[in-house]
Amino acid sequence: MARSEARPVITLRSTAGTGHAYVTRKSRRNDPDRMVLRKYDPTLGQHVLFREER
Repeated sequence: MARSEARPVITLRSTAGTGHAYVTRKSRRNDPDRMVLRKYDPTLGQHVLFREER
């Protein structure tokens, strides 16, 4: 299966400054701006905002 340019791999980095990151895919058509998700940061032990890195 070929990789699609419409769904690139992105890195979500913690805004808490712990350095923890998640790697996922997103749809450029549905989410053209930088993605921000509230996810679990195991270093802090709580949920924080994770922002898309480019």
